[in-house]
Amino acid sequence: MARSKEFDEHDVLLKAMRLFWEQGYEKTSLQDLVTHMGIHRRSLYDTFGDKHSLFVKAMEQYKKTVATVKAEARRGRTAQEAIRYIIDYLIEANDERPLGCLIVNSATELALRDPEVGEITNQSFNVEEQYLTDIIRTGQQTGEIPADKDASLLAASLQATIIGLRVLTRASTDKKKLHRIADAAIAMLDAP
Repeated sequence: MARSKEFDEHDVLLKAMRLFWEQGYEKTSLQDLVTHMGIHRRSLYDTFGDKHSLFVKAMEQYKKTVATVKAEARRGRTAQEAIRYIIDYLIEANDERPLGCLIVNSATELALRDPEVGEITNQSFNVEEQYLTDIIRTGQQTGEIPADKDASLLAASLQATIIGLRVLTRASTDKKKLHRIADAAIAMLDAP
């Protein structure tokens, strides 16, 4: 008779996600994972497969977490307010989440040598750029953002800034400086 799991799979996946987010893939050992997740090594293998499979599942979980933040950003906000919400969220990290971004961290650490991680990070970047394009187009429809601006180019520029801000937050850059960078990026949306 098979034993029932003595842990909540979602909860331990969130713990693994956080550990990979804080330490990166290479620095996180299997022992780190089982200790942090509070499960046995055998349970890790039986539930998630190997370390790489767990990492991929953690990245997928992270994407769901980001989707929740993006949905909240658009709720009752103008286009620029939505963009500001997202930027402020990543700059104003707190004890609830690690600094930076698991996707950006994974792209810089593994994407060139791990095709699966490369595919996940590229897909995530494409989704984010399309999300920003959609917000900008909404702002153009309401007159908040000039309609003669190229929404795709603005989105790509904003995304590059957001990725840079995610890296800078991990480097412990002063938050005031990060907000000034964000202000300059958002100002692109106003210029004639």
